[in-house]
Amino acid sequence: MAFQVLDPTNESAPPVGQLAPRRASLRGKTVGFISNGKEGTKGYFAHLDRMLREEFGVANVVSRVKSNYSAPADGYIVTEIANWDAVITGIGD
Repeated sequence: MAFQVLDPTNESAPPVGQLAPRRASLRGKTVGFISNGKEGTKGYFAHLDRMLREEFGVANVVSRVKSNYSAPADGYIVTEIANWDAVITGIGD
């Protein structure tokens, strides 16, 4: 009896992206948090919010929660990203 082995991987490579330029400083900037909505992100983002404001001089922190933890960010969140100087995403697992 012969076995045929199938390889389900995609043969094409995804396009190579470019890294966003690094900010020289976060002082006076707006940082956005995108959470998957799970419990574990609450304390982490709260602590990170304090650190960014106190140690790095961040002026504003915007927090958004995805409507579905396993899906990409909602359209309205993606639209808002253009108004932020930096974005931090996290999962609470």
